[in-house]
Formats: sequence, C-alpha cells, structure tokens
Amino acid sequence: MSGQHVSGHCDPRFATVRDEFARNFAERGELGAAVCVVIDGQTVVDLVGGWTDQARRVPWEPDTVVDYYSVGKAFLALLALQWVDRGAVGLDDPIASVWPEFAAAGKEQATLRHALCHRAGVPAIREPLSNEDLWDWGRMTGALAATLPWWEPGTRHAYHTNTYGHLLGEIVRRVGGASCASQLDALARPLAADVSVGAPGRLQRRCADVVFHAELPLTGNDPPTAPDPPTATDPPTGTDLSTGLEGDALMETLSYFNPPGYSSLGVVNSAPWRAAEVPSTNGHGSARGVARVYAALLEPGRLLSPALLAEATAPQSSGYCPILHEEVTFGLGFKPTVPRRPFGPNPHSFGHFGTGGAVGFADPDSGVAFGYVMNDVIPRWQSTRNRSLMDAVFASL
Repeated sequence: MSGQHVSGHCDPRFATVRDEFARNFAERGELGAAVCVVIDGQTVVDLVGGWTDQARRVPWEPDTVVDYYSVGKAFLALLALQWVDRGAVGLDDPIASVWPEFAAAGKEQATLRHALCHRAGVPAIREPLSNEDLWDWGRMTGALAATLPWWEPGTRHAYHTNTYGHLLGEIVRRVGGASCASQLDALARPLAADVSVGAPGRLQRRCADVVFHAELPLTGNDPPTAPDPPTATDPPTGTDLSTGLEGDALMETLSYFNPPGYSSLGVVNSAPWRAAEVPSTNGHGSARGVARVYAALLEPGRLLSPALLAEATAPQSSGYCPILHEEVTFGLGFKPTVPRRPFGPNPHSFGHFGTGGAVGFADPDSGVAFGYVMNDVIPRWQSTRNRSLMDAVFASL
C-alpha cells in the first residue's frame, strides 16, 4: 500500500507521522488503522488508511470504530476516579462498602485502590462459565464476587486481563446507579469522542473487523494455549478444568479463557460480543475519540482534579506479574511510562496499550494527546507500527 491510500488531516510539521503511517501499510503489514494527535487542544494529525475487513473491500473511514481491547481499561478507571473526585467513594474504601457481595471468600479488605492497580486478587473467576454467561452482566459479576481470591488482596499484583472490566464496572455501576457503558457514553458525548463499552447498535455498521495475525488474540505477552472449555461437571474451585494446571498457571489460563470467549477468542466480530459489556476487553472507538479523551485529561480539572490525576498516573504497584511474565508498574488504571514501553521520551506521560498495539496516552510535558487503533492484531502491546508513530510525533515537535 502506498501513501495515496492514506487520507485525512496532517499539519505539515508532522509530515513524518504521515510517512510512518503510510510505511506501516507498505512495509509493516498494517491492514486498517487510524492515528490522531492533539497538541494543546489542536488536532495536528488525524489520519486513516487501509481496510475494515480481511478481504480488503471496505475502506477505513474517519468514523470507523474498532475493538481496542485494554485501551478501554483506562477509561473505565477514569469513571471510577471521577466518583472519587465527587466524594462518593474513597480510594481506600473496601469494595464491599459499595458492593457487599464482594466481601465473600475473604475479600472484605479489598479496596478500590487494589482494584484499580491489579492487587484485588481476582484476575480469574474460578467457577466454570460459558459464553452465554459472558453476555449476562449479573452472572459475570456474581461469579466474580463469589470467587475465592488467588492471594490476600493488597499483598501482590497480577494483571486482571479480563476481570478488570467486571470488577471496576460493577463498582462504577453500584456507585453511579447506571451501567459503566452509559456512564462512559455520558463522559464521551461532550468531548465528541467515539469511545464506548462494546459497540452499541448505532455503531455496529461502523465497526471494523478484528483480524488476528496469529492464534494469540490476547494481551501484551504470549498467552497460554486455550484449554477445552470448562463444563458444568468441572469442580467449582477450578483445580484443573482438564488442564492439569494449578496455582498461578491455572490462574493465568482461567484469566484468559473462563468463559472461553473472555479474551474474544472465537467471538470477537460477532453481534453478541459487540452488544455485550466486557469493559476491559471489548471497548470500541476511533483514534480521534481516544485522543480527545486524553486531550481532555490534560485540561486541568476538566475530567479529574489535578491532584487525583497525578496520583492515578504515578506508580502504585511495581514488581513481577505472573500474567504478563515480566516486571510491570501499574498506576490507578493508567500505566505510567516505563523504558520498555514508553509513551514518548518524557517522564510524566501516561496511558494504556491494548492487544495488537492500539494505544492512547497523554504527555503533560509536551501537551501531546495520542490515539492509535488498528484491526490487524499482532499479540503484543508495543509494535514497530505504534512505536514508529509515537517516535515520529516527538521527533516533529
């Protein structure tokens, strides 16, 4: 694919961003994608290119949306943090103070802070679940609340790959009295930002299909192989679910595959997946929408108070993660920049990657807000595609 297949607005100062975006298609295997950069409130890059489908029949348009996976974790956390700002709940309040059922099985001391930084102890649900359960919010949150924690909450962390959405989403629902999907919609509308939990009916026609580059449709690191789906005859505590696994290995496998489609495996482009609320995994949006949310976060006090934003984007938990198999640092829903996966060269930037390389971030030092989404999924967070775009932005400043 050559540069003439890329369309949209690009300030001449950022011509290298357009060049790298075109190179992603010509040299790096991009199928369809969009990138948007807002600096100090001004949109300087807003480009789209490629195709929404593997057959290359439907071009990517400015209003195309796509599943951006864990990019949505930061937006879900933002909803919870806004309730903290309003005084409706405290960071160190027990989750059970707003969701009493969550106290089951020894989780009564787990706090909102623990939930936000992956220390709540429930990265996987132990009760065997089906994909029919996945479409049922009450069924999923009930099973999560009943789960025996995998460690004493607050004593370690592990990336809550998929349960993060039901955990934070139910907290937000209990505090705010409305679903996290409706609350995100209320946040996004004044920003004219296309970001949503799932893809409501009005967005379905605008969805790009996700195409997996390999049979590894999960997170930033290689996941385990999918086991046979759990059945009703498997033990509810999940001692092996026919996998022969236990401990952290079992926890990891269940985090991805219980229910079988929790990570989108086999269901990603289906109508039930797009209609469901799986907030840590099936968030949909455009690069423009992602960038607009991060641009609003850079406006002092618009979405969060400066003090709470500073706390949320600072390191809260650091150490080895048995899900991601590496040393990681978590903020409160946002990931602070780190040398291995930087959000540009400056020390205060923050954001979140998603499966395949989708990313949103903000850099307070430069005023940059950035969004990138795509549909050819390489099972890594950082790729040559997104890194080349981010590097080009900062080289152009």
